[in-house]
Amino acid sequence: MKTQRAFLKRSRISRVKFHLIVKYFCDDLTALTTSKLVEVNRHTVERYYTLLRRRIFEESLKEEKLQGEVEVDERYFGPTRVRGKEGRGAGKKIPVIGLLKRNGKVYTKIVTNCSREELMPVIKGKVIEGSTVYTDGWTSYDGLLLYGYKHRRIYHSHNEFARGKNHVNGIESFWSYAKRRLRKFNGVAKNKFLLYLKESEWRFNHRGTMKQSLKKLIEFKTYSY
Repeated sequence: MKTQRAFLKRSRISRVKFHLIVKYFCDDLTALTTSKLVEVNRHTVERYYTLLRRRIFEESLKEEKLQGEVEVDERYFGPTRVRGKEGRGAGKKIPVIGLLKRNGKVYTKIVTNCSREELMPVIKGKVIEGSTVYTDGWTSYDGLLLYGYKHRRIYHSHNEFARGKNHVNGIESFWSYAKRRLRKFNGVAKNKFLLYLKESEWRFNHRGTMKQSLKKLIEFKTYSY
């Protein structure tokens, strides 16, 4: 309960309204919609939402390494098209690498670009050696065998999307989910994108247990603002 008192400190919001804000956050309602339902100023709701997202981000740093069968893929987030820019990740898009343990959790990380020099350290740091890594044909994944992984590829450039167990459908499902939910915010500021990305990761990983998981996070952490 210490965290709940800290969340409520220096605010005139009631405990009932606080719990409603947490409930609607779990329901993935926007701050504007929640402010109308709870009858609280939108900026107050946004402040609580930001605190919840920071708590989720902190917890994501504790996630264990992945092992077994792991799908790896990269994706760009941002404007669908930038005038005068062409090619992979053109313009102001943010590159992200995603790793998903089959029948398990997903992990995401913002990278500077999707070069081999950027992606390999993330994979080596997050996936236990000896695991089977599934990727597409992107050349940045060349060399995974040298690092002690079993490497299986699917070549989208050859119109190949699944060959037995060789596919990256799981991580692509996460990309679709993340892009779909971020779209409703009508654009996320670049300096806040990491919090929203890790929130999407957390929501994906806690499907079915979201409210219970968030309750545990806010019960044992103290905030001040």
